Amino acid sequence: MNICVFLSAADLDDRYTVPAREFAELLGRGGHTLVWGGSESGLMKVVADGVQSAGGRLVGVSVDFLAAKARTNADEMVIARDLAERKALLLEKADAIVIMVGGTGTLDEATEILELKKHGRHTKPVVLLNTAGFYDGLRRQFQRMEDEGFLPVPLTDLVFFAKDGVGALAYLEESAGLQ
Repeated sequence: MNICVFLSAADLDDRYTVPAREFAELLGRGGHTLVWGGSESGLMKVVADGVQSAGGRLVGVSVDFLAAKARTNADEMVIARDLAERKALLLEKADAIVIMVGGTGTLDEATEILELKKHGRHTKPVVLLNTAGFYDGLRRQFQRMEDEGFLPVPLTDLVFFAKDGVGALAYLEESAGLQ
């Protein structure tokens, strides 16, 4: 399965890098392909290293102004013209989406993916990997949106919140009929 992972390119604390590495190794051992932003820095590098060292493939989609930071030994690397094209290519190449910890770029990617799913523009499973409770506040906000009528579909139809990588991968494999 081609699994797109949206995540930070920042160097982060072990409370985020250790679970990210463990999840990456699960992907690689499971024979999955990582589809990601292509960066050779921060958490993106941690995940790419983990997938690759465990036998998985890497498909990167970088963007023109970040091409100098793109991983040179990915199995495939595409350079998009801008962030909008990058997001479209990442979604196109993916069978499923996992959103890990990140900043404004990751939040932008997450909300666009969920908005597209809400409008039926894709039906791919989406997981928010809630490492160290990072997305607890966002989960509460989404729940409020649902409770107050802002979501035309149930929240559970849009996104699955996973506490750890094992739960995230199990959900994705079940969604794809691989279990």
